[in-house]
Amino acid sequence: MSNAPSHNWGLEQIVADLRASREQLHRTRHPLGIRELPSREAVVNIVTGLRAAMFPTHYGAPDLTDETVDYYVGHTLESTLRLLAEQIRRALRYLPEYGATPDAQLQERAFTVAREFATQLADIRAVLVSDIQAAFTGDPAAQHITEILLCYPGVWAMTHHRIAHALHRLGVPLLARFINEIAHSATGIDIHPGATIGRSFFIDHGTGVVIGETAIIGERVRLYQAVTLGAKSFAADEDGTLIKGNARHPIVEDDVVIYAGATILGRVTIGRGSVIGGNVWLTHSVPPGSSVSQGRVREGERNDNGRQ
Repeated sequence: MSNAPSHNWGLEQIVADLRASREQLHRTRHPLGIRELPSREAVVNIVTGLRAAMFPTHYGAPDLTDETVDYYVGHTLESTLRLLAEQIRRALRYLPEYGATPDAQLQERAFTVAREFATQLADIRAVLVSDIQAAFTGDPAAQHITEILLCYPGVWAMTHHRIAHALHRLGVPLLARFINEIAHSATGIDIHPGATIGRSFFIDHGTGVVIGETAIIGERVRLYQAVTLGAKSFAADEDGTLIKGNARHPIVEDDVVIYAGATILGRVTIGRGSVIGGNVWLTHSVPPGSSVSQGRVREGERNDNGRQ
């Protein structure tokens, strides 16, 4: 006979306690009891497929030729968009307006959104190319475009953001947030999909950058690591519940440079062509052409290189 001790885990009571917590005391499930969640694995595969379709010679099959590349792009898009439509369907169910929508109608809506998104891919690619070119122009350590596409976390994060922002605008905020949070976990760059970011945007180094939901960023803007474009305060209603959707993050106009560790909070405007120095804490607007360092604001002192 075995001399191993007999253990009683008391699982019956533990399982009962967990059920009470799950179903009665501390519910986290959707009120309608939805169990079909968007899949992280599927979302990763979607972004991988979209990236390969937009940049097939860098992220696609290694043996592509001029004769086969279009076939590869079409085949990749067909499977990726089918996967995307299914994830859109799952995400739409979490919106109040689709809570009672019949499954067939929801599936048709998901297909329509995915098809509309697909028509925007060429424009998304064009903006990403401007981001890649901004990285190449703005970083003297960059040797060529391939290095940027394969190695730069800022470009990786912006690829996710450009995709997610398009889906956010098409009315799929849960899936959009999922896409950007996958990039956040991989790069340390936290961009809300609602943030509006212009062309030729460059995040150098990147770790610790935070860009809030209602931030608006112009063209040819450059950020360094640990920059925060955040909210200064949060409006609440009479019972203390936070009011969502208010414009509460900064507006950064064209040709602004924000150096490492700067924190800019609230619905303030950083005027065109300004330079915000490292570790600056800023909660008020500054006019175009300003040069802001710790403790002082100087107007019109930026040189051609965008440095103080």
